[in-house]
Amino acid sequence: MKNVSLPKLSVVIPCYDEEHTLKACVEKLLEIAPGVIDLEIIIVDDCSKDRSLEIAMELQGNHKEIKVISHQKNRGKGAALRTGFKEASGEFITVQDADLEYDPQDLRKLLVPLINDQADVVLGSRFLSAGTHRVLYFWHYLGNRFLTLLSNMFTDLNLTDMETCYKVFKRDVIKNINIQEDRFGFEPEIVAKIAALRLRIFETGISYYGRTYEEGKKITAKDGVRALYCILRYNGYRAPYPIQFLIYLFIGGFSAIVNYFIFMGFLKYGLEVIVSATVAFSVAAIVNYLLCITLLFRHKAKWSSFLELIIYLIVILVIGAFDVGITKALVLAGSSPSLSKISATGMGLILNFVGRRVLVFPEPSSGPWSRQVKNRLPTE
Repeated sequence: MKNVSLPKLSVVIPCYDEEHTLKACVEKLLEIAPGVIDLEIIIVDDCSKDRSLEIAMELQGNHKEIKVISHQKNRGKGAALRTGFKEASGEFITVQDADLEYDPQDLRKLLVPLINDQADVVLGSRFLSAGTHRVLYFWHYLGNRFLTLLSNMFTDLNLTDMETCYKVFKRDVIKNINIQEDRFGFEPEIVAKIAALRLRIFETGISYYGRTYEEGKKITAKDGVRALYCILRYNGYRAPYPIQFLIYLFIGGFSAIVNYFIFMGFLKYGLEVIVSATVAFSVAAIVNYLLCITLLFRHKAKWSSFLELIIYLIVILVIGAFDVGITKALVLAGSSPSLSKISATGMGLILNFVGRRVLVFPEPSSGPWSRQVKNRLPTE
């Protein structure tokens, strides 16, 4: 009688200087496999300075389930995961940090919604579980909560632990996502991209055995700042419209300040209102555009068609004419140049956002304010 094939799980272990825990981590992973799953373990040594690679090679020699890949220079966790994901052949793919902060036994329950075809991605939440948790840093906990809240605002998801290591994917999901972050920015980046796909995402509580910096913890405040940047970079142009508008208020507000001071400076040197308003608006429009494509609508945007460029220029010209016309009309009506410019700029701010979001960069947002996007991979 033919044996029933077991689902295959590929576990990618990014490893950097983990000689003290790597062997125990792999042994614990091997314990979950018999009779439950067909296991593939891919250890990616990220140019460790200790005996990690030597230990990994010994493990590979003793277990057919293990494959070792070595980076010739240290490139970071995200880069190690890119390497590992390319080699993974399982129906399901996950990440296991070599430091044993996460219990491999939890992977069994994370797999259940995937095996039952209820989910496309399952995340293990450290904050949902009633299981064992080591008590450690309050400010790390608070930082994780804040980053998760901010990520949820941009993705319109209701996750409890965005920064969790345990994310289990169907193979087709992770294989078709372009991972760009090299370090710990992988976590907010991958959440942004699976959110954009409108996948079936589940959470399950897990145990957590965190370690101290003395024990080898590597994440720093610099990585927290990078996470903030990644949330904005990978979510901005797909965030719910109210969130996009808040971002644009910052962009538009800064551009408006540039507009105002150039206008008032030119007036001070004797230029006419119409000339001052035209030059000030033109400079502010360039500043606005650069900030928009860097922070909001598209990161490092490139025009996909000549028509898109024409639409952008038309929007600029229409709003520019509106700005100049309103400014001049208010001045002629007796309003001060300063108040006239502020009023025109404020009205133009709203028109700018609507014009760019609806006409120039018509990306669907997430959340109930837009149509849902199905079967669509995120692009950059």
